[in-house]
Amino acid sequence: MFNKRDRNDVRQIRHARVRKKISGTPEMPRLCVYRSNAAIYAQVIDDTRGVTLAQASTMDASIKEQLAELDKKGASKAVGKLVGERALKEGITQVVFDRSGYIYTGRVASLADGAREAGLKF
Repeated sequence: MFNKRDRNDVRQIRHARVRKKISGTPEMPRLCVYRSNAAIYAQVIDDTRGVTLAQASTMDASIKEQLAELDKKGASKAVGKLVGERALKEGITQVVFDRSGYIYTGRVASLADGAREAGLKF
């Protein structure tokens, strides 16, 4: 009998395969996305130093009340804009997008669109 892998296990394998190829540098840090059922998180990471330069999520108090009337895709776009604005404050204009093995559609794509609207270049 076949044992089917869990969807998250397959995603983690895909994420590890991509992470072998991409890495965040001081000139071009990595914009990493984590998506749960309830929230979405984004971090701008410099992998050479192992430091998070900017972060945003739907759990941030600064945008929590703004997200009450939005759906999950709208909330993801707002988080993308917020992480983009925070990255620009740190002097970061260009990033490498790390979708963490998630398919580039829905909430992940809307987060990327929000970051682009804020001024980040991928």
